[in-house]
Amino acid sequence: MKPVPPNKKLNTGNQNVTGYAFISPFLIGLFSLTLFPILYSLYLSFTDFDLMGTPNWIGLDNYQRMFTEDPTFWKSMKVTFFYAGVAVPIRLVFALLVALALNKVVEMVGLYRTLLYLPSVVGGSIAVSIMWRQLFGNDGAFNSILASIGLPTHSWLGDPDTAIWTLIVLYGWQFGSSMLIFLAGLRNIPKTFYEASSVDGAGPIRQFFIITIPLLTPVILFNTIMQVIQGFMAFTPSFVVTNGGPVNSTLLYVLYMYQRAFEYFDMGYASAMAWVMLVIIAIFTALIFKSSEHWVHYESDAK
Repeated sequence: MKPVPPNKKLNTGNQNVTGYAFISPFLIGLFSLTLFPILYSLYLSFTDFDLMGTPNWIGLDNYQRMFTEDPTFWKSMKVTFFYAGVAVPIRLVFALLVALALNKVVEMVGLYRTLLYLPSVVGGSIAVSIMWRQLFGNDGAFNSILASIGLPTHSWLGDPDTAIWTLIVLYGWQFGSSMLIFLAGLRNIPKTFYEASSVDGAGPIRQFFIITIPLLTPVILFNTIMQVIQGFMAFTPSFVVTNGGPVNSTLLYVLYMYQRAFEYFDMGYASAMAWVMLVIIAIFTALIFKSSEHWVHYESDAK
């Protein structure tokens, strides 16, 4: 093989320039729209910036005020933990049950899958939140149905004990994305496992616990992490359906952070709240990953 003359060698310098030119839009977006805002919000969390003047450095005062002087912060934290702790398991269980049912359907499964996924496509929108507010309003469809069958009506959004549950039901109704991921995981479980267990006398319930759940644990782990993050970051339902009321019973953490930033123009305090939420989500994600060593089964582990 003849050596390539120096003037015929590939011009790696031009190739690098071309490569940088192609990825430059991504790099510009990454630094200007992601990294810079993140680092700037960290800086603002140590200031008393009010969106109008110049940020003044106040050290840890925002964090101290948050943990020691702001009862609304703790109220929003309590509401958010309750919301995520109840709504996320409900959505995951419901999504798994629907996926199990669809996995048994042979005909028209695409149509059923599309219909069940529709709430997730439009579920987080303003329009659906407004529809939800109308459904559970004093004169809404839900009370009309109760009245038509002779049952007492209720102020679902005006009662602090029931308002948060309307948001939880809305969150559970948007199970489509989790359901599709569960369904994909179920389709990857070999049918020979079920056939072999049937020969040994295992029924559907026993097959569910000794085959389906163990082989589905990687998918459960993924869905759990994604839904926990979404649960802690929920905003639109609380903002549109109840606006945090009544008496802050539905004041989710992100909604309170929004109020501090854009209603009270307390951007420094809101930035500190954002970083606290980031730490909370990171801790929960790390704990879930750490616990996965004991309950998640990977096929590579059996080799």
